[in-house]
Amino acid sequence: MSDQKTGRKAKPVAVGPPRRRMSRTERARDDRRQRQHSRRRRLVTGLGAVLVTMLVIAGVFLGSKLWHSSSPVVDFTGEGGQQVLIEVHEGDYTTAVAEALLDAGVIANVGTFLEAAQSNPAIAAIQPGFYRLKAELPAATAVQELVDPGNRVGKLVIPEGRQLDDITDLKTNAVTPGVFTLIAEASCLDLNGDRHCLKAQDLRRAAETETPEALSVPGWAVGPVTKLGRDHRRIEGLITAGTWNVDPTAPAATVLSKLIVQSAAELDKSGLSETAHQLGMSPYELLVVASLVQREALPHDFAKVARVIDNRLSEPQRLEFDSTVNYPLDRQEVATTDADRAKVTPWNTYASDGLPATPICSPGTEALHAAEHPEPGDWLYFVTIDDDGTTLFTHSYQQHLNNIELALDNGVLDSSR
Repeated sequence: MSDQKTGRKAKPVAVGPPRRRMSRTERARDDRRQRQHSRRRRLVTGLGAVLVTMLVIAGVFLGSKLWHSSSPVVDFTGEGGQQVLIEVHEGDYTTAVAEALLDAGVIANVGTFLEAAQSNPAIAAIQPGFYRLKAELPAATAVQELVDPGNRVGKLVIPEGRQLDDITDLKTNAVTPGVFTLIAEASCLDLNGDRHCLKAQDLRRAAETETPEALSVPGWAVGPVTKLGRDHRRIEGLITAGTWNVDPTAPAATVLSKLIVQSAAELDKSGLSETAHQLGMSPYELLVVASLVQREALPHDFAKVARVIDNRLSEPQRLEFDSTVNYPLDRQEVATTDADRAKVTPWNTYASDGLPATPICSPGTEALHAAEHPEPGDWLYFVTIDDDGTTLFTHSYQQHLNNIELALDNGVLDSSR
């Protein structure tokens, strides 16, 4: 503080009584007390650190125990519970299959299933499709059950040359199941004591009443399908020969739609549209030709029959194939009657020019390939002359008549018809 009058700096003023000067003995005692205080403070700090560490360790141990007590079950035990249906999709790896099983409650842990699958090489060959398994199976059992062919359901095999409806042989009364019947049989599912099957008539009704869009008819077939109205045969040939998977739980229209989609995809892979364009035909017309080839000859003659069809259409000359007369008949025979050949139907190529209104069956790959690649030749006529399937081809009508005589002599054709 400054003296305002003199401008000199004020001297400090002591507050309270003056501090007594400590003796040497007192200073030593005071230093000893300070050192003891410091040691106690360090000891307390060290004990606190140890205590915190112990609490952390205890917390980790307790947390680990709690985590293990709430972790998922590694594997089921026992013989399983209720039956469930799972689907293996095209291109699914084993992990995707395991996840589908986990979602359905079949297995308890994906990792445990994958470990069990490593010891069973059959798992690598598992096919896309539907499988009936029990819930809550041990992983090793689930692997065994999945690779067992007996647990696959919904497998549909359509042989080459089948048509939608059943066919009864006029001579033997043997019935050849049609595509609708084959689908109905493949749809049957026994699950936990309940049996469910689609009926052929339900599939036929769906083919009649559903729109082409609802049935997933490919764009190149919508016109011909629509033109045939509500006739169920409008989708003939759109479900091709082969092995397919039917969802046993799906309604009729959905099953037909999926089969048509998958068949169209396979036809696209074969190059149907591109080849048809090169041949000056529509994809649908080429499919019709393939169906005729399938029903008119044995595989070794497919390409020749395809050429006969092409040559006759180019003349123009009616095809006059007995297979097209037989197609809408419930009871069929190789040799058709005069009355049947005279009957005008959308398929009878004796009574109408050009191709039938639809394919007359589900053609196979070989027939389709032959339709796309006819063998070079000038043939206009052919006839099968014996029970071994020997077929003679010719450009001459007179020679064709002679070949027919051979067929009559061998009993392949009936002169009374």
